[in-house]
Parts: sequence; C-alpha cells; structure tokens
Amino acid sequence: MATGRTHRPATRSRGIPEATVARLPLYLRALTALSERSVPTVSSEELAAAAGVNSAKLRKDFSYLGSYGTRGVGYDVEYLVYQISRELGLTQDWPVVIVGIGNLGAALANYGGFASRGFRVAALIDADPAMAGKPVAGIPVRHTDELEKIIEDNGVSIGVIATPAGAAQQVCDRLVAAGVTSILNFAPTVLTVPDGVDVRKVDLSIELQILAFHEQRKAGEETASGDGAVPAKRASAAGQGPDGDVPAVMPA
Repeated sequence: MATGRTHRPATRSRGIPEATVARLPLYLRALTALSERSVPTVSSEELAAAAGVNSAKLRKDFSYLGSYGTRGVGYDVEYLVYQISRELGLTQDWPVVIVGIGNLGAALANYGGFASRGFRVAALIDADPAMAGKPVAGIPVRHTDELEKIIEDNGVSIGVIATPAGAAQQVCDRLVAAGVTSILNFAPTVLTVPDGVDVRKVDLSIELQILAFHEQRKAGEETASGDGAVPAKRASAAGQGPDGDVPAVMPA
C-alpha cells in the first residue's frame, strides 16, 4: 500500500479552489451517512442540505471533480464516496504522528475515526521521559528524542502538534526538518513554516469566542426588539456569511 511520502493528492494541479477542497470533507461525511443507510442516489438539494451548503455551490464544486449527476436521478452515492475519497487522498495509507500526549493528545490518539478515513497513527510522541513506554490507545508513547527516526522509518508526511504553545514551534521545526510537509496544529500559537509546508490550525478557544460574540449579539437584538423575539430578517442574516449562503463560522 502506498504511503503519504510517495504520493500527494493532485487537487492543486487540477485547479480545484481551496474553498472547494475545504467543503469536500463535508460532502464526504454526508455521503458516508447515506451509504451506511444503503441510500443509492441523492439529489443535489438533499446532499447540499445534509452538508450545510446551498445546492448551486455543491453543483459547482462537483463540476471541478467532473461529476455532474443525472437529471431526474441525482448523484450515485457510492461513486461519489469513492470519487471524493480519491480526490482527498483517502484511498491510501497516511501515517500520522501525534506529538504531545497530554489530555488533548491522548483524546486524539483514542479517536476511532482515523483508520476509517485513511489515516494510521504511526506513533505517539512526548517530551516527558515518564511517559515513554506507557500505552495510550494501545500504542506505546515514545520520547521526542526518537522523533526523526520515527518519521523516517514510517514515511510520515503528516504531523499533529498537541503540545503547549511554548514548545510548538520547536516541535514544528523538527517535524519539517525531518520531512513532514503537512501539520495539524492544536497548540494555541501561530507556527512559522517554509514554503511547501501546509499548516491547518484548530483553536477551540477562538471558536468559542466567536460563538460568544454571536450569543452577545443575539441577546442585544432580543433586548432591542422589546418582546424577546429576534426580528425575522436579522435572525436570518445572522446565520449567513458575506455572500448570503455560507455560515459566518464554518466548522473545523
């Protein structure tokens, strides 16, 4: 089976916009749920509603994949699952290392969805010598001194950083120097990486702060309305983005 070091998805070379790439996992999640219920076909409207986008945007996204559906029938669910999985690079094995096995790192290690989505946790790594050898999710934790050898031995190209903020950049630098070209960062800090390295940041506190902003705004609207009801027009706009059809806060 191929590893992440020998093949990379061709989305950029095929000219698929990054915004479309970001929505593909949403479509795949909705399609997988349909597949598990043995639903053979789905209309663009039904799939768009399940994925949380509008149907025109969905059809435009699928046109980049060369998939246009059949008029009066819709899209073949199983074929779309395969097509999107292939485009995202999920039809092969992607070995992943998780660095920082505190509460968050341990929770990530115990997440059961990696394997079913094309990712294999190759190693769990932590700087605490007391953690070395301890099993987490059935995988023995290894010390950071072994990081470079682990990456080389397993052909790792994706690293997950779940360390405290102060250690994240140093870990990132070591991952990149060892050959990792994609990083998922859970540390509450901005990482600096060279060209050719992709970083996706997940910051739960920022997402909660954004939600707090919207809650405060809704409370202000209720007060202004005088009767506790949010005006219909403004309530609708609060759930829309700048173009009127994308939520202002998208899920990570």
